[in-house]
Amino acid sequence: MEQTGTSESLIKLHLSVLIAGTTGLYGRLIELGGLALSCYRMALAALVLWVAFALTRRLERVKALDVWRLFVVGGALGVHWALFYASIKASNISIGVVCFTLVGFFTAFLEPWLTHGRISAREILVSGLTLVGVSLIFHLDTRYRTGILLGVASSLFGAIYTVSNKRLNGKTDYDSRTMVLYEMTGGTIVLGILTAAYGAAFGSERLLPTWGDMGWLGVCAVCSTIFLYLLQIQALKGVSAFTVNLTNNLEPIYSIVLAMVFFDEANELNATFACGLGLILLSVGIQTWSVVASARKARRKARYNIS
Repeated sequence: MEQTGTSESLIKLHLSVLIAGTTGLYGRLIELGGLALSCYRMALAALVLWVAFALTRRLERVKALDVWRLFVVGGALGVHWALFYASIKASNISIGVVCFTLVGFFTAFLEPWLTHGRISAREILVSGLTLVGVSLIFHLDTRYRTGILLGVASSLFGAIYTVSNKRLNGKTDYDSRTMVLYEMTGGTIVLGILTAAYGAAFGSERLLPTWGDMGWLGVCAVCSTIFLYLLQIQALKGVSAFTVNLTNNLEPIYSIVLAMVFFDEANELNATFACGLGLILLSVGIQTWSVVASARKARRKARYNIS
């Protein structure tokens, strides 16, 4: 099993969030709808990984039950992505990525529930700062109601994915690349079924990408999917799912800056918006400090054998 220290895990986590800051841009750069976009993204990522494992002949043996579990977790990730991009297309990049910060709030409840642990009052308070920040940013603005609702639903599935991944990390000793491979494959199957069903029911979503779409999808699949989730799975071996999801709240800051530069989305950046982002940053800072302090305390206890 891959062993990573807390400091190394935090570095990998923050690097993954920096990369994740670019993912919202693909919702504007790629013309496909949210379902089809996410399906192609996962399919290309899975294909690249299957080819890589075939060439190196290092495919790890996975139990049949664990394959099913990884497929389900990948399906949750796929639905999260589809709703995330649907939110962006129904509103804009800023709306979609800011709603994503609610993942930490949902995780504060889901993680103890699924792991049979206690709900942490501190985690509720810290994630509550994020909730207040999101409320300030949108100040009950109903112009993007559909986009906001889709974004909130996306955050719920994002929390389900990370908590489930954390549980699998604790129960298995598979390499992170193996986990990403099966999750991308499972997500592709789930999204393929959902895309086909949506097309049959409504027939309004374009399913075939343009050559320009294929180029961006390739970049997204390799850089912002395979590499990103390898880092996140490795980070989960050293920090909690709550820490991962709360740190992901930094993603909107990177995404909003890029959206301002490339898509002129500066209309939301008023004083209230800045206060909201400030609260989101504060929540991340508090949790990161708490994780580092806990790790140092544990090391001191181990060094001096303090019981």
